[in-house]
This record gives sequence, structure tokens and C-alpha cells, in this order.
Amino acid sequence: MQIVKERKFLTSLQFTLEFIAQDSLQQALLFNSELNKKIDDLRFMPLKFRKSLYHADENIRDLVYKGYCIPYLVEDEKIVILNIFKSNQER
Repeated sequence: MQIVKERKFLTSLQFTLEFIAQDSLQQALLFNSELNKKIDDLRFMPLKFRKSLYHADENIRDLVYKGYCIPYLVEDEKIVILNIFKSNQER
């Protein structure tokens, strides 16, 4: 399956990494690397994570990683990564 990252996700991820890097550049790089691995692993089990708490669409799932929610849409031949935000924030 193809993985597509929406512009909103990429922009939010950049802000998230900049925020983490304020405390530790090493942790920001590690966060990015591990998150990308989890996203890449979606190719093999796209329905692995829970149905989204933030969207009514049955095809949108929430990957939760280190307190961040990464909603993604599962389509026929692709997975669309929609956004990233702190799980305790209202979206």
C-alpha cells in the first residue's frame, strides 16, 4: 500500500519536532525516526489501530504514539496520514 502524508500532517509534525527539539534535538530526531517506522508499518496492518475518536468515518483510524494522535484514512490502495496532535487536545 502507498502511504501519502497530507500537508496538514507535515506542517503539524514540523511544529511538533521543533517543540521537542527545544528540550533535546536528539529526542526530536528519535521521535521522528520511530514515528516514521510506525507509519511505514501500517502498510502491513492498516486496521491495527482503533477507530478514530475524532472522526465519524469508519475508515479513519488513530495511531497513538507517545501522547500524540496521528489520524489516518485507509483507502483501497493507500493510507493517507491526516494530522498529528497531542491526544489531550480537542481537534
